[in-house]
Amino acid sequence: MTQGFVSLVGAGPGDPDLITVKGLRRLRAADVVVYDALANPELLRECRADAELIDAGKRAGQPHRSQAAINALLIAHARRGRLVVRLKGGDPFVFGRGGEEASALAEAGVAWEVVPGVSSAVAAPAYAGIPVTHRAVASSLAIITGHEDPERSSTRIHWHALAQGVDTLVFLMGLGRLPTIAAQLIAHGRPADTPAAAISCGSTAEQETVVATLATIGEAAARAGLAAPATLVVGEVVRMREQLRWFDTLEPLAQPANAVYVLHDS
Repeated sequence: MTQGFVSLVGAGPGDPDLITVKGLRRLRAADVVVYDALANPELLRECRADAELIDAGKRAGQPHRSQAAINALLIAHARRGRLVVRLKGGDPFVFGRGGEEASALAEAGVAWEVVPGVSSAVAAPAYAGIPVTHRAVASSLAIITGHEDPERSSTRIHWHALAQGVDTLVFLMGLGRLPTIAAQLIAHGRPADTPAAAISCGSTAEQETVVATLATIGEAAARAGLAAPATLVVGEVVRMREQLRWFDTLEPLAQPANAVYVLHDS
């Protein structure tokens, strides 16, 4: 091979079983895997023994590679004729900066593809027993970043439209800003008693869910000591958790075996 290829692969929300079949095939075939902090490390066991594994995770308060450096890394390995997997938590194009990486690859003339993944925006609520849409209470859904580009001087978030025009709101990466997010929504017309849920480490054994109102969710999440990554859900669908919660009520023996042990097929 004279020219390499880059696959932007979504690893899913945390449970390694939730990677797609295509994503798993790409991971097993890769010469180089550039992985994020949110991708479950169990998935790296699926890589070839001779594959080069490169940690490109960004962790709060710690040194990390810049996005420009990651882009350059993908391009350099592809130009050496290698099959490269960029393994990203959730879905590459849902607040994963996959669009930026795809643009850099396209501009460099490198062949690439995107392998969509299961986003925590829908998976974390689902594992908490919260359907993000429901015919009886929610016909619209918005997924919003809880952490905008710090280099921007103004927000792109239209708070009034979100507060009054969308049934279910899902905020990603906003654990540290829960009080601010709630205050903005209330100030722009969302009732303070709207049900809200904060879900930490969704779809993993460490998953924890706190349910409160929009006015109290920040305090409730802080009191519970929720850890990042966390997903905030705002809307009437949160009330359905009382009936539909399933994952955190399963007995250990009732939970299916983790598929990473099954995936090592011959």
